[in-house]
Amino acid sequence: MNIVSTIQELRKEIRSFKQGNLTIGFVPTMGYLHEGHLKLLEEARKENDIVVLSIFVNPLQFGPNEDFDSYPRNAERDQKLAEQAGVDLIFTPPVTEMYPDEPAYTVIVKKRIDVLCGRSRKGHFDGVATVLTKLFNMVQPDKAYFGMKDAQQVAVIDGLISEFNFPIHLVAVPTIREEDGLAKSSRNVNLNDRERIEATALYKSLCEAKELILKGERSKQKVIELVTSIISTNTSGKIDYVEILNYPKLEEIEVLHGNIIIAVAVKFTNARLIDNITIEV
Repeated sequence: MNIVSTIQELRKEIRSFKQGNLTIGFVPTMGYLHEGHLKLLEEARKENDIVVLSIFVNPLQFGPNEDFDSYPRNAERDQKLAEQAGVDLIFTPPVTEMYPDEPAYTVIVKKRIDVLCGRSRKGHFDGVATVLTKLFNMVQPDKAYFGMKDAQQVAVIDGLISEFNFPIHLVAVPTIREEDGLAKSSRNVNLNDRERIEATALYKSLCEAKELILKGERSKQKVIELVTSIISTNTSGKIDYVEILNYPKLEEIEVLHGNIIIAVAVKFTNARLIDNITIEV
């Protein structure tokens, strides 16, 4: 496994891979790797000759109330996990390498952002799209891997790849779950014992909604009412949103048809949890 921190070094490695006609799978991250990241690396390892991992805490996607400096970092641990996962190349640039000056050009995302978590994170996806545009150009991967845990991010990246004609295949990897169905997240440790049990209601509500739709229900409002009722009855958390949209365009619909996403966000005492499922109706 090789580790590089400059764009020049990265491009030298990528040229070597391309000259050898090797396929490249790319997993962009902000580090502090967890099981979700490792699943992405596992899928990339299966499907490509070369696996490239980037670790870069991107300041452009942090809002004014989000502390860039306190974002967790552990380079030594990340490198060990990456090596165990079969990563060939890690790109770990400092901020000064990615943004030597204040950016004169950024990507502005106009669609797929004013819903779900994006509604309360203005500018977040502009930062994501900007850094990925840079990374896609540097790494030139054949495939890029992202987790469906953050389905809105996957939708935005799908639009980015399509809009800018990147010759990249987006691989959306299913959410990793605990045995009881709870979506794995670093935030789960902030749940108390009672809330940890209650939190399973999020995925249960989504599964019940899916069953209702498969039985023929096509009213968005009735499905939302079911999900809301199950979460409200079985948890002490405060519902942030329950939304049903088409996917991946994330547009409003009233009658359920085509590919849709049912997404929820619930605030517990010290943790805000999100979950979703997609269904072809």
